[in-house]
Amino acid sequence: MARIIYGVSGEGSGHSSRAREVIDHLETGGHDVWVVSYDRGAKDLGSRFKVFEVEGLHIATEDNAVSVVKTFTDNIGRIGKGSRRFKQLKKELFEDFNPDCVITDFEPMTAYLANHFDLPLISIDNQHRMRYMEYPRPADLRTDAIVTETVIRAMVPRPDVALVTTFYFGPVKNDRTFLFSPILRREILEQATSDGDHILVYLTSGFSSFVDRLGEFDREVFRIYGSANEGDRGNLSFRPFSRDGFLEDLASCRAVMATAGFTLITESLHLGKPYLALPMKGQFEQELNGLLLAELGCGVCCRNVGDETIGDFLYRIPDMKQRLAGYESADNSAIMLKIDELLADSCRLALAIRNMRKPGSF
Repeated sequence: MARIIYGVSGEGSGHSSRAREVIDHLETGGHDVWVVSYDRGAKDLGSRFKVFEVEGLHIATEDNAVSVVKTFTDNIGRIGKGSRRFKQLKKELFEDFNPDCVITDFEPMTAYLANHFDLPLISIDNQHRMRYMEYPRPADLRTDAIVTETVIRAMVPRPDVALVTTFYFGPVKNDRTFLFSPILRREILEQATSDGDHILVYLTSGFSSFVDRLGEFDREVFRIYGSANEGDRGNLSFRPFSRDGFLEDLASCRAVMATAGFTLITESLHLGKPYLALPMKGQFEQELNGLLLAELGCGVCCRNVGDETIGDFLYRIPDMKQRLAGYESADNSAIMLKIDELLADSCRLALAIRNMRKPGSF
């Protein structure tokens, strides 16, 4: 069995949700795993696994858009502490724990140290779609696509193997990239679904302009999460945070309206829910998620909010339901088998792939 360091991005809950399923699988297989994460990732995983907490970058948003100024001011104070934790991470885990392999879900410190210590590096994430997979690229987003690919390369410089989770399957650019259906938490895989009368709405940072428009569609019932409001207001029902309540409303809703985060889109696709995607301005991945969702015919990408877009989405729900009937969802078994293959015999295959990439190697 192998000693593994598993880096997990702490931004949002999608990374930790995916990592929880993989780490459970690894520990069940007898591997010794140390998790490295921050913020939401450290909080979500700390109660179940061994977690070394580091400092990580935080993206600040306002009215469904990235705020450059707030992001800068929120992160400037983390630099000193981040440097100290990096040195401790290097000593306590990479030197003393002496791992056989590093897995990263878009966490840069573990990726850089894997290369420094010449360890096999496996990436498991959805971000590497944008680096190693071909996908439709609208003309007005080509510059953003190039910038995003550069950022991904900077965050995870040289993964030896990229295990990419995706709901859109395009050609891959190399033989070290493998595409898999999204990793779903077991609560989703085990969840029974039904078609209720409500629309589930999930927003971040208020996004009050969109909520105000929903009130005009008085024939619909909207259950809204992520808003600062409370209680009911006409056809709008503002719900407090509840993991179980949210899952129940997701499984029983007629459709979903939400920001274009990868995890919620993939869970909605699995449960057969049409999706109105509201990409966060300044986040190319969310723009891409919305566009690929529309490409599948299972949702609508709303880059500029307007009453006509909401109305069009509501009108098209039956058609999208039919398209969703043909969506091929899957459990997590395929990617877990690939991980087992890479880590078997003290990471023999992962080591071999890394050694083949070295200058002068065969």
